[in-house]
Amino acid sequence: MTQTRIPCVLMRGGTSRGPYFLASDLPDDVPTRDRVLLAAMGSPHPLQVDGIGGANPLTSKVAIVSRSRRPGADVDYLFAQVAIDRAFVDTSPNCGNMLSGVGPFAIEAGLVPARDPETTLRIYNVNTESLVEAVVQTPGGRVTYDGDVAIDGAPGTAAPVKLAFLDAVGSVTGSLLPTGRVRDVIDGVPVSCIDNAMPMMLLAAESVGKTGYESPADLDGDRALMARLEQLRLEAGRLMGLGDVTGRVVPKIGLVARPRQGGTIASRYFTPLACHKAYAVTGSVCLATACVLPGSIAADYAEPASGTQRVVRVEHPAGRIEVELTLSGDPDHPTVERAALLRTARRIFEGHLLVPRHVWAGRR
Repeated sequence: MTQTRIPCVLMRGGTSRGPYFLASDLPDDVPTRDRVLLAAMGSPHPLQVDGIGGANPLTSKVAIVSRSRRPGADVDYLFAQVAIDRAFVDTSPNCGNMLSGVGPFAIEAGLVPARDPETTLRIYNVNTESLVEAVVQTPGGRVTYDGDVAIDGAPGTAAPVKLAFLDAVGSVTGSLLPTGRVRDVIDGVPVSCIDNAMPMMLLAAESVGKTGYESPADLDGDRALMARLEQLRLEAGRLMGLGDVTGRVVPKIGLVARPRQGGTIASRYFTPLACHKAYAVTGSVCLATACVLPGSIAADYAEPASGTQRVVRVEHPAGRIEVELTLSGDPDHPTVERAALLRTARRIFEGHLLVPRHVWAGRR
């Protein structure tokens, strides 16, 4: 045989899609593992024609799952963003949409026993060293994907997957406010650099000549805007202690505007070199957090709310995403204890993925 067979499950997680692997089925050393992932997705190639990637950042993602040895965690989840046009695999951020499929995958892989009618498991995200609680529907002790929950950005309805981020503050930088300030100015543009579940640079859409309601295609087609945002992002990365973030996918970018459809805030999320067709789960947690931080750019544009339990509704190109926040402490300096969302997932394909033997000959 001239190719290596690797067990694989293709799943939609939230508004993303990609292969889910058991860590034990992949190479142990990182360089070989990354070559396998590039070959699996078909990168580098603009169409990823030689792999299973979908030629879009939202469909060029990988989840690697294993039974956890960490106290308080059931499984470990390593997320990998596979670049499309270059040979690069980024494991610095988390992906909350792919996270939606980790619970169902882990249960069906036998890593976690199923209960009736639902199974709660704790997922340790290796990328950000944080815990997420997932509740998966398992009537009769079996995962079900059928249900009546719809999420904007994915077709149809499915069973709910409840996610609660328990300790995601400072996910990559180690601090909620990595610059030490709730607001900075970069090249004349006011920004907020926040890190909760995902490090982000937030700025008002109007500060770069936009309304905040443009379509992703319109924003992606504005080359001057994209160049300007990348210039600002590079400096934000430096201020956040991330060094030179050229070619990296963090920090992400969020343009914010006042809501138009009854939500809390309107936003466009960049991944970072393209506008998301909907909104990332981790990005929505970060933005929701910024909305309740007095003095942040997001707070300037968010509809006001009060109390220790708040629902932040983010309007995005495909609809909206809702984040439930549990707050504590001083209202002027609140602490986000918990951020919860409702997602869905679907198992699409199961079998073996093939990669050339010169990439990896498999376990011996």
